[in-house]
Amino acid sequence: MKTALITGASNGIGLELAKIFAKRKNNLVLVARNEKILQDLAVELRLEGIMVHVLSKDLSLPDAAKEVFDFCNTNSIDVDYLINNAGFGDFGFFSVSDWNKQLQMINLNIIALTQLTRLFLTGMIQRKYGKILNLASTAAFQPGPTMSVYYATKAYVLHFSEAISNELEGTGVTVTALCPGATESGFQKASALEDSKLVKGKKLPSSQEVAEFGYKALMTGKVVAIHGLMNKLLVTSVRFSPRSLIRKVVRKMQDKAS
Repeated sequence: MKTALITGASNGIGLELAKIFAKRKNNLVLVARNEKILQDLAVELRLEGIMVHVLSKDLSLPDAAKEVFDFCNTNSIDVDYLINNAGFGDFGFFSVSDWNKQLQMINLNIIALTQLTRLFLTGMIQRKYGKILNLASTAAFQPGPTMSVYYATKAYVLHFSEAISNELEGTGVTVTALCPGATESGFQKASALEDSKLVKGKKLPSSQEVAEFGYKALMTGKVVAIHGLMNKLLVTSVRFSPRSLIRKVVRKMQDKAS
């Protein structure tokens, strides 16, 4: 029986991925800040006949990623599937943003993801098997006025994932960057994005739909997985559009709806 470690497992895409892995009889290590939600989820998922470990951690804090790794070592847990799902955004002009929130975002979206990947990668390579899913976004393909730091962090995730995927060819380990567009989850509320034209009044894909897509991409070893036909078309159009136009379009899409 294999084991999946999922960060940000308490809601949204992470929660749905936990259910998918459980149904397919994988043991789980669930990581998020809210221990009660994780414990309740663990009770539900153990009905699938699997082992579920719960670890309450704020991965935006220094050394939290190392503490997750040490927990797995202490409990003799070999992680076969690493799901770096935890992350958040922030909506508004950078010049008046809360610097601590921007720093937490960088620490979570970039530092924790990178450190967890580095820590668990050695064992995967030694065992000649492992799959890593990094949550990027369609935001990774262009700059994002009014969400500048978030878009930049997701560009990092995409490029980092693609680069190490190439480095790992022939090792038995694959890396997938999952790039959903706006998704029905708790992300919009946490990012103060609910009044943006990007999401207000729109029917968004469900977290379950995106999670199923991401799981299939992970299992087949797809390097870059963009969810949704329209998102694929938009990402392709970015390659052929002037950068000045892209910045204006993204800004218009994300301005507050009137």
